[in-house]
Amino acid sequence: MISVVVVTYNQEKTIGRTLDAILCQKCHLPIEIVIGEDGSTDGTRAICEDYDKRYPQIRLFSNQQNKGVVDNYFDCLLACKGKYIADCAGDDFWVDPEKLEKEVCVMEQHPQVTMVITNWRFYNELTQQTEPGHQKALAPITPGHELLEAFITQTGMSFFHLCSSLYRADIFRSCYQADPQFFRCSVTEDLQIACAMAQHGDIAYLPDVTLHYSIGNESVSAQKDEVRQFRFLRNVTQLSYDLAKHYDLKSSHTEAFFSQRVFTLGMHAFRAHDAALFQETLDCEKEWQPKRTAQMRLLFFVMRHKALWCIALIMRKLFVNLKQARR
Repeated sequence: MISVVVVTYNQEKTIGRTLDAILCQKCHLPIEIVIGEDGSTDGTRAICEDYDKRYPQIRLFSNQQNKGVVDNYFDCLLACKGKYIADCAGDDFWVDPEKLEKEVCVMEQHPQVTMVITNWRFYNELTQQTEPGHQKALAPITPGHELLEAFITQTGMSFFHLCSSLYRADIFRSCYQADPQFFRCSVTEDLQIACAMAQHGDIAYLPDVTLHYSIGNESVSAQKDEVRQFRFLRNVTQLSYDLAKHYDLKSSHTEAFFSQRVFTLGMHAFRAHDAALFQETLDCEKEWQPKRTAQMRLLFFVMRHKALWCIALIMRKLFVNLKQARR
């Protein structure tokens, strides 16, 4: 059996699309769909309950209180009965009806493969247009240890999406039982799983586009509030740092990754005009120890002087307004 995890919260406009795309899958193995409805305040729960009544392959877990995406996700994983696991977030959707069939065939032909990843595209909810994703082509099969750095730092290759993947349930369960906190310690779930799969086998890649990844609307990883976005990015990057340290990864790629992340955190602090966030950025730089780039030096110089910081914010606002007026 293949277990497909769907975690959802306040996604009444898209959850039906996600479930329909999974139900359309053509696969020689039976499929169960495990839905984690995380205490939505809109009509998401009612939609999930309707699907649960109509389709026996669906198992719905309705949380009375919001657990948050990570705990909701791993609670669903532990409830899965399948030999293989896939997932699809409640605002994303699969576009290849043979996604699971293609992936499971690779798994069955290559027992050493622990995870199959595929190509994907962005889907803009506002324009309803698709854009190329960031996934670079890989070899059909790559030893997992060769991809650890790429997974952790998203350099050397672009980031993958777990929603486009299929992975082995027994590898996840054994790794989870050994260290549950390792998986639940962050604001994201995909890096931990990808690293566990890469550590224990090979990673396969299919160039087929199987997923449309939703953008355009606010989400956990794309928030308009600068402080909340700072917090998310800081926590995710801390996970990357801890993983890099755990696997003893240090190279020009990792250094470039952490330099860029420190600069991005600094920009969130700059736009929020928040001195406490600026100090936290400096604390992150001290811990992660990336090379300080010219961009970082200029940004930090401006933010250390209150008057310059205010002037720079005014100039930025004027520039943004001028840019919008020209459109």
